[in-house]
This record gives sequence, C-alpha cells and structure tokens, in this order.
Amino acid sequence: MTQASSLRADESATELLTLADVRAAAQRVDGAVVKTPMMRSITLSEITGADIWLKFENHQFTAAYKERGALNALLQLSDEQRAKGVIAASAGNHSQGLSYHGRRLGVPVTIVMPSTTPSVKVMQTESVGGNVVLKGETFDEAYAHARDLEIERGLTFVHPFDDPKVAAGQGTVALEMLEQKLDFDCLVVPIGGGGLMSGMATVAKALNPDIHMIGVQAKLYPSMYSAVTGDVLPCGGDTLAEGIAVKEPGAFTRRIISELVDEVLLVDEPELEHAVSLLLQIEKTVVEGAGAAGLAAVLSNPEKFAGKTVGLVLCGGNIDTRLLANVLVRDLARSGRLARLRITLQDRPGALYKVMREFNEHNVNIIEIYHQRIFTTLPAKGLITEIECEARDAAQIDGLVEGLRQKAYTVELVELA
Repeated sequence: MTQASSLRADESATELLTLADVRAAAQRVDGAVVKTPMMRSITLSEITGADIWLKFENHQFTAAYKERGALNALLQLSDEQRAKGVIAASAGNHSQGLSYHGRRLGVPVTIVMPSTTPSVKVMQTESVGGNVVLKGETFDEAYAHARDLEIERGLTFVHPFDDPKVAAGQGTVALEMLEQKLDFDCLVVPIGGGGLMSGMATVAKALNPDIHMIGVQAKLYPSMYSAVTGDVLPCGGDTLAEGIAVKEPGAFTRRIISELVDEVLLVDEPELEHAVSLLLQIEKTVVEGAGAAGLAAVLSNPEKFAGKTVGLVLCGGNIDTRLLANVLVRDLARSGRLARLRITLQDRPGALYKVMREFNEHNVNIIEIYHQRIFTTLPAKGLITEIECEARDAAQIDGLVEGLRQKAYTVELVELA
C-alpha cells in the first residue's frame, strides 16, 4: 500500500506511534482489562483452508476491545483533567469502555449521542457510569456538540480512534497475540476509524516485519479503503457492522495505516451475517458485525488465505438480541435449511391436505402457512399458499420442490434478498 501524501518524509509511522508506546500502555492497563484468550479454531481452519486463530476481545467486561484505549487515555490525565472529567461522542463500544473505567477511576464521563440512538445503547452506557447527553439527529451533530461542551465545561475530549494514546491502548491486543504466537503470516483486523489497526500494525511490524496486516471494512462504509487507495467509493447505508461504520477515518490513523497496512478488503452484508452465524454455531461465541468482519474477509477470499496462519480479532460482542436472531434465521435460509415455498392451489376442500402429504413424504417440517385469496391476480377460485419449512439441507428442499412439480403444482422458491 502506498504511503499517504499527508505523511511527510521525516514523519514516519514509527514516529507517530511506537512499540514502546504500546508496551507502556500495556503496563498501565495491566490488571484492569481482561487479557483475553487466543485459541486456534480447528473447525474454522478446516472450513477456510487456513490456520485460524481467534482473539476473543468480546470477553472484555464491556464486550469490546475499546476499553484498552479508553483506559490508557484516562490514566494519562492530569489531576485537574481528572477532576473536571472527560467527554466523548459515541453511540457504541467507546462510550461504554470510557464510562466503565471513568467510574472505576472516579473520573466524570459525559457521552454525547444522537437523539436517534436506540434506548438500549443509552441505558447500557448509563449503567456503567456514563452521563449521556442526547443531541442532534446524526453523529456529526452529536460530535459537534461534544466539542462545544468540551470548551464550555473545560472537559477533556477522548477521541474514539484518532488519538495516539487511544491507539496505543488498542495495540495491546496485538502485543498479547504475538507474545503467545509470533509466526503469524497475517493479522486480519476490522477498520472503522483505524485506532485498532494503527495500534496493532505498529506492534506487528516492529516484532515481525513479515506479518501481513490486512484491514477489513464493510463495503457500505469503505472510508479508510478510499482514503489510502484513492479509489473513492460511495459511503453510507445500514450495515450489520455498525461498529466500523465510519464515514471519515482518522487523520492520525490514516497516516499509520497508509504506511504499515498491506491491504484493505471490503466485505458485503451477507458475508458479515454468515460470519456472525458461524462464530456462534462453531465457537459458541457471540460477536457483533464488526467483530465478525475478519472471518468474513477470510471466507470471501479463500485463495488469499489458503495455507496461511491467520490471526483474527473478534473485536466486539455487543449485538442486539433481536438482530442476532434475524441474522441466524437469515443464514439458515441462505444455507437452504429454511425455505419459503409459494404454491398455487385450487380453492377446494382437501387441496391443502394433499400438499401437506408431499411435505410429510419428503420429511420436511412445516413452520408457518400463509393463505392468500384476496391480494392475488389468480382467478376467484384460485389461491396462493406460502409455506415456511425446515429441512436438513438445501438438497432436501430441492427434492420436495421437484416432487410437488411432478404432481403438477406450480411452485416458486421465495428467495432471500
């Protein structure tokens, strides 16, 4: 990856942030954040053809790595700054990490969130000690208000990613990984604003320059990808990986990533959903969309990672339970284990019973049945029945569809968008 134009020839990434900075951060936060486990995944290694190692940052108290950087910044405040308190703009994991450790250290924490923030996120932040201020319709408006309050109240602003102290704290993730295993071929790290990747790349390239650092962004939010490649892509939309949905990456982090990161990959929403589902099914661990981005990138690019030793950071586990349920069900549908069949019938006694016999014959379980007589273009004596069903795999569904068609039924498989 080419060096960013904003990086002066006499200002290398190794001067912006150093291994010594990260080691100092590790000493500061030692005992106050969880040294999360890193384990090899036998099953994911078999599925991907790579040697997959997982770093479980979703095991932190607030279920995300953000605690590390927030705490490192808090521990370097002056007595005056600690007394007045800190402020941040965040509706995500940074707000909880900062609030939790601020309360633990006796530092008042104010978090500005958009007024549209889901109430569950407000309550989560308040439950760990944050004072939440709702302002504006968008993150940009909340951010601007936080900077105003910073000046008005004499508070210290703690940026979620574009701060060397925060990035140094995040880099302790790589320090722990490489202390356990130094011979990775590559580390695959989610990128939003770039704080985690900046810290991890600094450590990895200092300890083992041969390690390839590969960043991952949601395709809907390719902000860092655009910044470092010059290939400007549209940025925006509803992504499962909201933790890395950043429209404007950090200036400080961009310079480090431009020099130290070898490649940034983009992943689509179905790939993120599949990765979240796989991690729950195989590793029995809950991750948010951003936390699954690394695995999504490996699954989407098997030829790139085949035969390599790959470290993945499960950077967070804060996902709404209803959203998680939707993701799991949608993944079952994509895999062919759940299906919805649209069948045209004649509106006469016994018609539905005869169809049910076909489901029984193919040992396919019926979950829901929907009859539609009114909103249809069929004749008045016709009806459409949609049947949601469950099978062991896609082949079993295909067999059922073929059996119905052989009995002269018109059958359509309703595809998942």
